[in-house]
Amino acid sequence: MPANDALRDHLLTRRSTGIGFLRDPGPSSQELETLLTIATRVPDHGKLAPWRLIIYAGEARAQAGERLADIVARRNPADEASIEIERHRFLPAPLTIGVLSVPQAHPKVPELEQVLSAGNVAFNLLHGAAALGFGASWVTRWYAFDEEAARALGAQDGERFVGFVHIGTPTAAMEDRPRPILGDIVRYWQG
Repeated sequence: MPANDALRDHLLTRRSTGIGFLRDPGPSSQELETLLTIATRVPDHGKLAPWRLIIYAGEARAQAGERLADIVARRNPADEASIEIERHRFLPAPLTIGVLSVPQAHPKVPELEQVLSAGNVAFNLLHGAAALGFGASWVTRWYAFDEEAARALGAQDGERFVGFVHIGTPTAAMEDRPRPILGDIVRYWQG
């Protein structure tokens, strides 16, 4: 296989775009299909496809925010600021894709491998978005881990969100953050 300099350079400079810097336009329906195809080309021991994707686009983004706002309002009605934040949680990015881990009982494929496969789907969404000229950000927030909120956003029994990937056209270039020093985190096994 020949070296792919463009891919190498992308991987060396990959950077998420903050949600507040993602605007219209988002992917077209054809680009979305390509993006989902890229996302699901991940390691998947046992060919279980132990993940599911939920797309929040158009008016569904505001509806998802209203669901979250309702939960927060019921739990803490006096906190208007937090309620308003939840209303806009899936905005302004034109597209959000929720990635669910859907582990299945299997004698040779531990649940951890299946969860990691779902995480790879989320990461491939970032790569796919960049390949199509979009910015993206993979986030988890309280609603990924809160059972009532996750269910309101489409999770079913036995499923859990590994994250939400917000995608759109970037309005600013993000500065890189400090990266780990390899000497601090890499060791050669000596037996």
